[in-house]
Amino acid sequence: MYILYRIKKSIKFLVYGLWRDIGIFFVFLAEYLRFRKRSGERFSIRLRDLYPCLEDRTVNTPFDQHYIYHPAWAARVLAQTRPEKHIDISSILSFSTTVSAFVPMEFYDYRPADVQLSALHCGKADLLQLPFGDNSVQSISCMHTIEHVGLGRYGDPLDPDGDLKAIRELKRVVAPGGDLLFVTPVGKPAIHFNAHRVYGYAQIMEYFEGMELKDFSLVPDTGGLINAATKEQADAQRFGCGCFWFKKSD
Repeated sequence: MYILYRIKKSIKFLVYGLWRDIGIFFVFLAEYLRFRKRSGERFSIRLRDLYPCLEDRTVNTPFDQHYIYHPAWAARVLAQTRPEKHIDISSILSFSTTVSAFVPMEFYDYRPADVQLSALHCGKADLLQLPFGDNSVQSISCMHTIEHVGLGRYGDPLDPDGDLKAIRELKRVVAPGGDLLFVTPVGKPAIHFNAHRVYGYAQIMEYFEGMELKDFSLVPDTGGLINAATKEQADAQRFGCGCFWFKKSD
């Protein structure tokens, strides 16, 4: 099926995309010639310095709905809880770099990031063997990560239950009264090997049994962020983004 999908996509590009790109290039070329003719002496305009950007002429600013909204949701939770320190496991790196401006952050990943910023520590950690004691972390997040564990996409070992083992690790390290921000694709349960898993709302609630759900927000297929979303809304998605704020009982 994937091969047929790629063939169909390639044919579609040859029929429509290639001619569109050729047209865009000639528009760029005409504008370059007009711009060069009108330019003064401030800059030398050389062919070797050309840097064509042919895909940016859009009506609205494009963005990835999941990766804009879920870090924004998590940052707002931390602005509310104001922990002394927050630990993030393998979420999008820009979340930790930005939030470290107002909350001290520790970022850990299977592939550590070489980022140097004040109030931010980066290190290596295996989500299946977190380097923290039982019940020791007051505030932790793991966002848009768990769905990949065990699929081999990032060089990790194949393990069909890797996601469940990682969830057990997250639950193990959260301190009593501590907060866990967990984000993952939600909708009709499926595995799209080796990209990711999609979970049903009930599956996530079952996996985190024993923890209190403080908030569930949702980035639906249609975009935007629904605060205080419902199970029914989550289950209606094809590839929604479920944002779960769990608290461990004292």
